[in-house]
Amino acid sequence: MSGFGDGYVGTAQDAVKIRRLEKQREAERRKIEELKNKSADGQPGLLQFGSSTSEILETAFKKETVGLVTREQYVEKRVNIQAKIEEEEREKLQKLQQEEEELQMQKRKKRRVRGDPRLSFCDDIENGSDEDDFESQEPQKKNGPVKLGKDPTVETSFLPDREREAEEQAERERLKKQWLREQELVKNEPLSITYSYWDGTGHRRNIQVRKGDTIGEFLRAVQQQLAPEFREVRTTSVENLLYVKEDLIIPHQHSFYELIINKARGKSGPLFHFDVHEDVRTIADATKEKDESHAGKVVERHWYEKNKHIFPASRWEIYDPTKKWERYTIHGD
Repeated sequence: MSGFGDGYVGTAQDAVKIRRLEKQREAERRKIEELKNKSADGQPGLLQFGSSTSEILETAFKKETVGLVTREQYVEKRVNIQAKIEEEEREKLQKLQQEEEELQMQKRKKRRVRGDPRLSFCDDIENGSDEDDFESQEPQKKNGPVKLGKDPTVETSFLPDREREAEEQAERERLKKQWLREQELVKNEPLSITYSYWDGTGHRRNIQVRKGDTIGEFLRAVQQQLAPEFREVRTTSVENLLYVKEDLIIPHQHSFYELIINKARGKSGPLFHFDVHEDVRTIADATKEKDESHAGKVVERHWYEKNKHIFPASRWEIYDPTKKWERYTIHGD
């Protein structure tokens, strides 16, 4: 039969069937070419409802390779279909990126306009280019994240603030050092003390010490002053001398500075006055404390132990800084 070669064997019906199949394949091939051309021109082409472009291309590839095809034709068609799928994916990705950039640009424009409604050049901001946005954001990236300012009208003094706390601590330290320097100057000031060495009778003397000296240091100076005149003072130790002020025996570790700054009081008068003065009021008032100061007594401990049951030693007590003596104060007639 003509058209099928010498080796062909078959009936006339087979030949008709073969021609019909060839025509169908040629029609399908032309249809696929038309779809390819429409896709290349930007028309929807292969897009169908409910199917992606890659699925449509895969389906077209299967239809196009139905029947007998050579290996070269199969590879060529596979490469073409794969290239179209990749190109379609790139177009989708570019489109998504473009939509994201447009959305971000709209957000920036809205944020700028909302930031300060008093600005009269909002239109200029809205019409600004992406290059301006990039230039405005570039210094922020170099200098780190943007730090928002504080509202000056809000009361924040009750909130913790490291800088303010550091300044307050530095100020406290400065005032503390200043106060300590001032107190050292006070402690070095001279203090004149009138006292009476008591051995049953009084022997009044006057001596000058520093306000910062302790009672023990004061008694050592008193011993040096009285030693030439009184043998028992010369032979005893400072620990065996007692200082009695306003009927209170003041321990050696206390200082005159401590008595003065605390305005300590004794049973019969203040412990922070060391001179001698009388109450000059003409009318006695038992409701008010007498304003008078008595000379403190320096006593040898052996004499005190022998006579502590006899007045005035019977009134003496150990000084206690925590005890209040105002109610024991003697009032005049």
